[in-house]
Amino acid sequence: QAQQGKFLSDAENELEELAVTIAQAKKMVELIKVTLRRLCFVSAALLGLGAEAKGPEDEERSRLGEAEADLLWKEERQAKLAQCKQNLENVPSTDTIYFLQEFQALKVAMEQNISPALSFQNELNFTKCTQTVGAVKDVLSAACKKQWDLLQGKGTDGLSYQEMEEGWSRGSEQRGLGGISSCFPPHPHVSFLPHAVAFIIDLDSDTADKFIQLFGTKGAKRVLCPIPYPESPTRFINCEQVLGLNLMNRGNYYWEVELIDGWVSIGVIAEDFDPEDSYNHGRLGRNEKSCCLQWNGQNYVAWFGGFESVIQQPFFHTIGVFLQYSEKTLTFYGVKDSKMTCLQQLKVSHFTKGQFDPFQNKINHRFASLFSCKLKPAFFLESVDAHLQIGPLKKDCVSVLKRR
Repeated sequence: QAQQGKFLSDAENELEELAVTIAQAKKMVELIKVTLRRLCFVSAALLGLGAEAKGPEDEERSRLGEAEADLLWKEERQAKLAQCKQNLENVPSTDTIYFLQEFQALKVAMEQNISPALSFQNELNFTKCTQTVGAVKDVLSAACKKQWDLLQGKGTDGLSYQEMEEGWSRGSEQRGLGGISSCFPPHPHVSFLPHAVAFIIDLDSDTADKFIQLFGTKGAKRVLCPIPYPESPTRFINCEQVLGLNLMNRGNYYWEVELIDGWVSIGVIAEDFDPEDSYNHGRLGRNEKSCCLQWNGQNYVAWFGGFESVIQQPFFHTIGVFLQYSEKTLTFYGVKDSKMTCLQQLKVSHFTKGQFDPFQNKINHRFASLFSCKLKPAFFLESVDAHLQIGPLKKDCVSVLKRR
């Protein structure tokens, strides 16, 4: 009986492990599909521009087949073990022979543990398409430079694409438009967010303030009655805030948040934040360890280091956040009908003569230091019943981001 009990315990443990690995395998299959779509898109773009396509699509298709076979095997094994275990549990306690038969069936199923071998690493390498992406960028840059030179009546020694872009940015800043992103009408996702990747965020229950109720790993709402969360060294105790589990320390990240109700702030925070900081100093954007975009019921306000910048834009139910870690830039967008309107971009930007903005001055002096740390997505639910939901991105937006 002791051996039987141990065997049943082992079966339950394996079922739990299979559930976890199946979830991981599903994510891996989706990641491979994302990579394959991006490679096909880049190859098609290169062929259309007359350049050589070098995307390793065949290799990714092979990986996809192996990953799907592995996922199918795990799902079949989980179903078989679960059925055998259920059959065993349904045997009457007085029917010893029937019990032994079902026990033997479960034992045989447990011993049949031949998983298809995977020939690639668990962590996929998404950098293999860098060469093809770079080729597309070079071709497009050369074409833009040529057209610009022709329009200006200049030869091959005209302005470079980078100089043109900088000139446009300087011109828009001098007109008080806050950079190139805000001097044009709203842009569709495809023409903005270069090299962006959809960032999957899960809320960290170990950071949630006791007055924040979580709905799974994607939803959060501020409540009146405190929730008896267990003790945690990372839990906020003075601010109704919660963080994402995910760390950001390189590359580009894009995610979207639905503002369902109330006053909400969305931003990022340094990994070494102090969860016991006072309310006035611990809130997002009121210190130099975090920054955010706040909706206060009337307008949007960008916050960093205790300084604010009021934004004159209508309300958007969906806010897009684009973090370019290497460029030390954070941009907030209002998203509607697959169009993106730049609400505020936080980055170091020098003043033109005769101009001074306290908020931008704080950004220029202290914002870059925020990127010396690993960052986490952060959310502050300021009003009672404030409610937000993380993603998912809209279907057409996801398809565009997957192709990049």
